[in-house]
Amino acid sequence: MENVVVVIGAGQIGQAIARRVGVGKHVVLADRSEANANAAAEVMVNAGYQVSVATVDVSSREAVRALVSKATGIGEIVGLIHAAGVSPSQASPETILHVDLYGTAVVLEEFGKVMARGGSGVVISSQSGHRLHALTIEQNKALATTPTEELLTLPFLQPDQVKDSLHAYQLSKRGNSLRVMAEAVRWGKHGARINTISPGIVMTPLAKDELAGPRGAGYRRMIDGSVAKRAGTPDEVGAVAALLMGPDGGFITGSDFLMDGGVTAAYWYGDVAEVRAQ
Repeated sequence: MENVVVVIGAGQIGQAIARRVGVGKHVVLADRSEANANAAAEVMVNAGYQVSVATVDVSSREAVRALVSKATGIGEIVGLIHAAGVSPSQASPETILHVDLYGTAVVLEEFGKVMARGGSGVVISSQSGHRLHALTIEQNKALATTPTEELLTLPFLQPDQVKDSLHAYQLSKRGNSLRVMAEAVRWGKHGARINTISPGIVMTPLAKDELAGPRGAGYRRMIDGSVAKRAGTPDEVGAVAALLMGPDGGFITGSDFLMDGGVTAAYWYGDVAEVRAQ
């Protein structure tokens, strides 16, 4: 029986994490785009990894279940890397909520049923969840614990309340970290761990879309006003994920790790505060 690491979202961050935690394991690279999955698989196979490819639409429970079935047919799932999603410049509010919020909840639920004892996972969220205004206790609990199939019916997620893609994205990413905290309890009953990483601006195709989009100037001001004065790299996210998924992270579960070069700190309390008014 092989040890399997499932990567959902075969982009730069997913690959960077897989390179660190996939050594000696069977890596299943899943992406909505078969071409993207195959391209990532070729790079990893040429570097000595054992890789299989799958396609998945995380907004479809049937598709996620098919991925679970494929992975468990190979071996025991010891790692989950959920790095799939769409950004505000790529999709409508409705699509963002379906993919980034509902889709993540489905992935957590379905993989939580089959994770091996001692297994671990990471969900790639975003700094955007840390820039959303404070929600009520009731709203936080609703995002964390509402049955998945009822999640998108919550009153504060309706079109009259969520009128633009950025708001939908922020709500989704806040929901991801809250959902992971709640799911950590259920995963823990099987001896597995799950955490969230909330990266800032990391140079990936998704980030480049944002920098070239209508909010690009604001993103550049965030970088310039941050402590690091630069964007992050996928490998830096991979290093944090490796800690969380490995034995040195054995005491960490249900947690969210913000790594954004100080952008959020500057957004609330420093020179990037002006962006809030836009």
